[in-house]
Amino acid sequence: MQLDEAGTEAAVNSWQATVVLGVITLTLGLIVTFYPSGTLNVISVLFGLLLLVSGLFHLIRVFGGNEAHRVWMGISGLLLIVIGVVLLRHLHVTVALIGLIIGITWIVQGVTALIVSFAGGAREGRGWWIFFGIFSLVGGIVITALPTESVKVLAVLVGIWFIFQGLFEIVGGLRIRQAARRLQSTDTTVTA
Repeated sequence: MQLDEAGTEAAVNSWQATVVLGVITLTLGLIVTFYPSGTLNVISVLFGLLLLVSGLFHLIRVFGGNEAHRVWMGISGLLLIVIGVVLLRHLHVTVALIGLIIGITWIVQGVTALIVSFAGGAREGRGWWIFFGIFSLVGGIVITALPTESVKVLAVLVGIWFIFQGLFEIVGGLRIRQAARRLQSTDTTVTA
């Protein structure tokens, strides 16, 4: 199977994008792994800013002529601004809040998986659902009990995952490059 010049050119260019993406992912993984607190602080600041901007948007909508629920928009806008300022001022609260959200989500997922696995009769994959449910439930309880510390551990694990993903992308990009060169040399010998 031969590729035309456009296909060969696309393969040649795609390896560069893959390697660049791999380097960015690897760098992000290293930063998150070795500086989890700093990374979580950046996420916390972004979360606080999101609430602040959202609150301002709600307050601006209060003055719109067609807004039917001005009072509720004003109240929610003020609350979002206050919460955003508190979260920006106390980043540890934001990190703990993120941990609580993750923990509660995992608890709900675990309970749901266990209910689904026990409610439906014997079927294929039931053991995996039970395992996932117990794992998610226990993980959620641990994260909810120690939200700040757990989020730092999760950040390190995500960083390690990014490191491996970045390395695989770099290797994949170099393999694409090697395959593209073989295609170019094959196309050159066939056309000659």
